[in-house]
Formats: sequence, structure tokens, C-alpha cells
Amino acid sequence: MTSRMPRESRTFLWHSLPFGALVVLALLSTVGKGNPARLSLADSWALPSSAHWLGCAEGGIDVASFLGQAVLHVLGLSVCVALIGALIGVPLGAAAILARGVFERWLLRACDLVQAFPTFLLALAVLTAVNVPTRLDLCWVFSLTTWASFARLTVVHARWLAEADFVVAARCLGASGTRLARAHVVPHLFGPVAVQIGTSAAGVVLGESALGFVGLGPSDGVSLGVLLEQGTVGMLRSPHVLLASAVAVAATMGALQLVSEGLRRWLLDERLACW
Repeated sequence: MTSRMPRESRTFLWHSLPFGALVVLALLSTVGKGNPARLSLADSWALPSSAHWLGCAEGGIDVASFLGQAVLHVLGLSVCVALIGALIGVPLGAAAILARGVFERWLLRACDLVQAFPTFLLALAVLTAVNVPTRLDLCWVFSLTTWASFARLTVVHARWLAEADFVVAARCLGASGTRLARAHVVPHLFGPVAVQIGTSAAGVVLGESALGFVGLGPSDGVSLGVLLEQGTVGMLRSPHVLLASAVAVAATMGALQLVSEGLRRWLLDERLACW
């Protein structure tokens, strides 16, 4: 086990490098830049240069500074939503498995109902009724649906684990229900939940960008979707704006997925051995 620990730790670090690099780049691009939405009409649609290394968008907005702020904001929002979803959905799924019967059936039906309705349409319906939408509004709107995927994931995996050969063998050897849950079921849930956190966070990044694209993003206007919308408008004269914003969205989603996969491997290969 000792010889495996450095290798698994290195695997987690390698998977975390893109996320760390993204955060560092976002922080560096915002240092000393002030308000990223500050206008400078003389630099409107300017090409990349030493002063603006990713160029400028409509109104002379510095693309690098704007993307840096937008990435930091959306990372905070997406991680918060994913953690809230996990904190609500995982206990509900675990309670459904323990209770079985009516509670489990009703929980799964509730998950069906929530997941059948697109989150983007729900966000559109709610945010259009809000005069000045904030990231807090976005957070609770996304959290209204994120919990369902965690609850269903917990129910499905816990149900499968309860019938797995190693759990049946432990039960036949006289292991108590508490021992089975602590030593066999719970550790095997860490990995899927970790991956779902990354998937849910990446979905929030995409949803926030889509809302910003249609003009329903945060009131401060700092959103990846806002720059995507500007990039489509000026696609022919300044393609660098659309390219930079599209790469930022893809890199943010990919970094979240990678770090969650690294967390899954570390939890399963390192923590599981300690149970």
C-alpha cells in the first residue's frame, strides 16, 4: 500500500494541474486591471498586442481581464452549486435506501420530475421575473435541479452495492448493517459522487454561459456568455474574441471534469484502503 500512495497522489496532482493553472492564469490576468467591464472606445475590437495580450472586445473591453474575472466568478458559482447539490441529494438518496418502500419510490419520482424539466428553461422562467439577477439567484436556481442527479446516483449505486458479492459475503460472515455501510458501501460511493460533482459543476458553467449569452446573466455583466455573444457579433472583424471566450468555456469545463476524476481515483485508491 505504501508503494502505491505516491503514485496515486501524483495522479491526483496531474489531474489537478489544469484546474490550478486555470485559476492562476485567471488571477494573473486580473491583477491591476480594475473593473473588467471598463470601456475604452479607442481600443474597440483591437487585435492582441503587448498592452492587451488577448485583444479587446466591443467598447474596448480587455478580453484577458474580462475572461479572468468571469472564470473566477463561474468557478465559485459552479463549485458552490455542485456542493449544495451533493449535500442535499446524497443524504436523501441514502435515507431512501435505508427506508426503502414508499419513500424511495417517491424520491425517484421526484427526481424524474425535476430532471424531466430542463434547468435552462427553469432559469429563464425565474430570472426573467427578477429585476436585477445576481449570482445568488443563479446559485439557488441551479441548485433546485442539481440535487436530483446526486440523489438518483446514490440510490442506484447503493442498491447495486447492497447486492454486490463482497457485501453479501461480509453479511454472511456476520457483519452488522453499520459495519457494512461504513466499510463497504460508503467508501464505494465517494468515487461516483466526486465525478458527479465535477459533471454538475461543468453543467453550471455551461448554463451560466448560456444565460449570459441571452442577456440573463449576473447584473454586473461579467460572464463568459457575454463575451461569447460579443464574439459572435464581431466574428468576422475580430475572431479572436469568439475564439478566446469559447476556449475559456471549454477549458473551465474540462478542468472541473479532470479534477473530479483525479479526486475519484484518489478517494478510491487511497482512502478506501484505510477503511
